[in-house]
Amino acid sequence: MKLRYFIPTFMALVAMLVGCQSEEKVIYLDGLQVSSSYVALSKDGGSTAITLKSSDSWSIAAADVPEWLTISPMNGGAGETTITFSADAAAGRTAALKLTSGSQTQEINVIQGIAEVSKATCAEVIAGADSKTYLVTGVCTGIANTNYGNWYLNDGTGEVYIYGTVNAAGQYAWASFGIEVGDEVTVQGPKTTYNGTVELVDVSVVKVSKSLIKVDSLSTTEPIPLEGGELTAFVNCKGDGINVEIPEDAKDWLFISALTSSSVTFKALPNMAGDRSTTVTLKTYSGGKEYTSQFNIAQTGAIVDATIAEFNAAEVGETQYRITGVITSIANASYGNYYIKDFSGETYVYGTGAKGDFEALGLKEGDVVTIVGKRDVYKETIEMTGSTIENIIPVTEISITDFLAQPDDKNTWYKVTGTITSLLDSKGAENDYGNLYFTDGTSELYVYGTYPGWGATGDARKFFIADNGIEVGDQITIIGYKDTYKELVELCGGVCFSFAKANAE
Repeated sequence: MKLRYFIPTFMALVAMLVGCQSEEKVIYLDGLQVSSSYVALSKDGGSTAITLKSSDSWSIAAADVPEWLTISPMNGGAGETTITFSADAAAGRTAALKLTSGSQTQEINVIQGIAEVSKATCAEVIAGADSKTYLVTGVCTGIANTNYGNWYLNDGTGEVYIYGTVNAAGQYAWASFGIEVGDEVTVQGPKTTYNGTVELVDVSVVKVSKSLIKVDSLSTTEPIPLEGGELTAFVNCKGDGINVEIPEDAKDWLFISALTSSSVTFKALPNMAGDRSTTVTLKTYSGGKEYTSQFNIAQTGAIVDATIAEFNAAEVGETQYRITGVITSIANASYGNYYIKDFSGETYVYGTGAKGDFEALGLKEGDVVTIVGKRDVYKETIEMTGSTIENIIPVTEISITDFLAQPDDKNTWYKVTGTITSLLDSKGAENDYGNLYFTDGTSELYVYGTYPGWGATGDARKFFIADNGIEVGDQITIIGYKDTYKELVELCGGVCFSFAKANAE
């Protein structure tokens, strides 16, 4: 069941209204009695009370109470209690509540006003008042969720988002409606506005008129290969001819190579960018009406190797990017949400593989990963989505004392923390590359290069220490491997993981 709303179908609403109009009726359960299981509130606002008699402590489930409804009290002990239900002025609102006492549960239905059913265009719904119920006819232009039946309805005057589609029993049974993109559908439901999006919530389906054009099958369900190729859509059209609409952003790589009364063949050019796809619309006309059908065409692409700064600057789209960096923090290990950083910047990774994959790999802060995914954005946060991991360099956190005891190995990486004792190189000279000494209080270690992040080369390795005002006495955590040069043990390839000023408040 969806948690954001609970709105019964219109027929259930009518039944509730009939119940409200009858004389007050005491509902009996063993040890739990309410004076009425229906609570009617005026559309002008106000309060209504019922009486509860219980032989045990009781409570109303807070999760069922919508924001517009105030209930006092929400819980209590054994005995007789008056429960008051209050709401501001509105019409056509309902709530289904559960009152529990011991092992017994009593359902209480709250209704405010009478749901006004108004036949309207999408434009009139958009301009209309929230909580009002509308009857709208339009074409399904896109399907967002097949669990609850979330989709888009467009009648030419505007587009409305349908948030939930229910049958006569109030159940989400999307498959039973048989709605496809291009079908003309009449729905009925109350309007709300959520984060600026106009919605009709938990609508009932009045009528479905199937589109006169439909794609029966495709010549292949696989993406068109990187080097280019063709795909044929086999079409059942009962209207006046087939019109093909390729989106503007796909016209530079996809075009029609053949068209008959029952098929359309598309040709894709070679793809040197990342994965790409587009939604093609087929149209036909009959009796002055337009009918549509849509399907997706995808093409495999190359993977673009990028720094994190280049990834962050890229456009949102289907292009696949490969980036490498250090995991700096983990937001959700179960789903693989984490931050990754290289010398050029940091970005957020939203999900890696299936749920649990990230945890199964045992990844942790400090590990170096190479990942491939798409550039996306959510509420101004740049993200890599749909990512997969290509390579992992595990990094072991270790003390300086233990680091000194490890064998030289350029393929084994450690994370070491200490306090800077000198910013001079092994010859006692100042330097641009961040050669320094630091200690963990027991042992001292020479660091041959401290760089701003993973992947830094050339001049990008210079001036990290100076640019960040790092001084003797500051604490620093560095990732690197162990090597020895002329009997001097060194931490090499040093990547700064973090640092803290000694005088920080």
